[in-house]
Amino acid sequence: MAVPRRIPVRFEDVFPAGAFVLGVEPANDYEKVKANAPDPQERDPNTGERVWVVRVLDPDPAARQAELKVKVPGEVQPVLPEAMPGTPFRPAQFDGLTITAWVDTNGKFPKQAYALRALRLRQIGAVRRTGAAA
Repeated sequence: MAVPRRIPVRFEDVFPAGAFVLGVEPANDYEKVKANAPDPQERDPNTGERVWVVRVLDPDPAARQAELKVKVPGEVQPVLPEAMPGTPFRPAQFDGLTITAWVDTNGKFPKQAYALRALRLRQIGAVRRTGAAA
């Protein structure tokens, strides 16, 4: 049986209560950072595109972590979804979401951890604007 390194998962299974984008920043390739490379941004090994880290708030009260990071490839930085009117919350969905399990040995005791990747970040639904024509 061949198990892929990146296991496809449904957005609804990872974020059953939805997801809110907090910010987007370049993902650094730490080997390039240590070597003082002029462009230390991580590249996707399959496509060669730049990789971006999307910080996400998980509003599910049963979530183990309230803030997660999802890596998304793209030559340009993903555009933040628009905020819901009257709130700072930016609802979004990830297409092509995958999960990769790994062992985190940074603490006193090793623990199971997960890395999330997606093919695309997109805004959920249309955001209504007051005074805008429909």
